[in-house]
Amino acid sequence: MGFNGVWHASFTVKNLEASLEFYCGLLGLELYHQQVQHNEYTAKLVGYPDAHLKVAMLRIPNAFVGPSGHHLELVEYVHPAGEPTDVSTNRPGAPHLAFITDDIHADYARLAAAGVRFKAPAPVAIEQGVNQGGFTVYFLDPDDITLEMLQPPAGRPWGSLNGVEVHRP
Repeated sequence: MGFNGVWHASFTVKNLEASLEFYCGLLGLELYHQQVQHNEYTAKLVGYPDAHLKVAMLRIPNAFVGPSGHHLELVEYVHPAGEPTDVSTNRPGAPHLAFITDDIHADYARLAAAGVRFKAPAPVAIEQGVNQGGFTVYFLDPDDITLEMLQPPAGRPWGSLNGVEVHRP
């Protein structure tokens, strides 16, 4: 037995509405589905008696998506509410999600003008490794979760599907 895909990635957030404004309103992801989970099944799954969660599933428009229909799940624990965690990128267990962009410089300028916090004063040129010739930069969401924008170098495949390289149209 082995894994054969990824269903989604998930972040726990303090305020789902604020996170939706950031991820959908500012980053351009689309809301795929939203629900409240306050039932016995959810309590068993997460290991908290009487758990009450607000959940949103997001997807990147026009991007390949697996069978779940979404890329990112955001979860707010209404009960039991947790305290913020130090999710600095050097801390074991800290999350990190990277997005691909066609124009990192324009996206950087737009997001910086909107008040997004970046870890570098401009996109960083990738000077070695498989992405040499591209650009990248880290930035933070409302809960200080590290996100990344990456503009791959020209000609770099987007990925592969069943072992076949896929290039951007």
